[in-house]
Formats: sequence, C-alpha cells, structure tokens
Amino acid sequence: MKTRSVLAVLVFLSGVGLALAADTDVTMQMGTWKLNEAKSKFPPGAMKNTTVVYAPSGDMIKITTDGVDKDGRPTHSEWTGKFDGKDYPVTGTPTHDARSYMPAGKHSLSFTVKKGGKTIETGKVAVAADGKSRTVTTTGDEPAMTGTAVYDKQ
Repeated sequence: MKTRSVLAVLVFLSGVGLALAADTDVTMQMGTWKLNEAKSKFPPGAMKNTTVVYAPSGDMIKITTDGVDKDGRPTHSEWTGKFDGKDYPVTGTPTHDARSYMPAGKHSLSFTVKKGGKTIETGKVAVAADGKSRTVTTTGDEPAMTGTAVYDKQ
C-alpha cells in the first residue's frame, strides 16, 4: 500500500511538472519584433526600442535591441543569458548594466533591469496567443521608464 501511495504521488508530481513546463513555453518570444508605435504608450522622455531580436546563442538566448533615446539618437544593446531569473550583463547602454528574465505564465516573461546592483525597472513581456504580437509593460523608478510597448512579429 505504501508503495502505491508513493508511486501515485510521483506520477502526480511529474504531471504537475509537465503542466508547468507547457504553461511557461517561451519559444514564441524568439524572432524579430518591430515596434508598433500607434498601439504603444510612452511617457515623455522615454527611450524606444524599435526592433528587438530574440535568438539562440549556444545554450543561452541573445536579445538585441535597437531604438532611439529621448533625444532621437540611435541606441543598441545586447543581453545574453538564460530565462532563469539570474542577472546577466547588458552591453551598449549607459542606463543599465544587468537584466534578468524568467517565465511568468504561458508565452510570458517577467524581467528586472538593474544599474549597479539596484533594481531600476521591472516588467512583463507577453506574446499573444496567435504569436503575431507581443506587449511589453514596464514600471520604473523614473516616469520615463513606465509604459507599454506593442511589437509585431516580423
């Protein structure tokens, strides 16, 4: 009887694990995304990532962003890491030096942006069920860091 109970618990837990894995599929994040400015809401002085690319890089993911700063000057940043909630360095931007991502539901990621070890922005990246668009919501310690950006899959 004890063996059956242990076996039943193991089967249940493995089923829960599979369900969680299916619910946190982030493969739909992969690819090139272009900003849909008409559907986005940015506060004055906000930086805009006009193109975002998620691509495999060995056993990690590389996220490359291109856009414009508050003065319209071009920006470019690169982040390579895993969606495991750990901080990984960002290059190419003076505004922050590390980001972390982790699954946050079906086709979604939550993220944290840091500068000098201090969290300056948090947010969520959610891909639509059809995989054709994604919405990035951010909240920051400055008004220009808070907004909603909508991207279309290319």
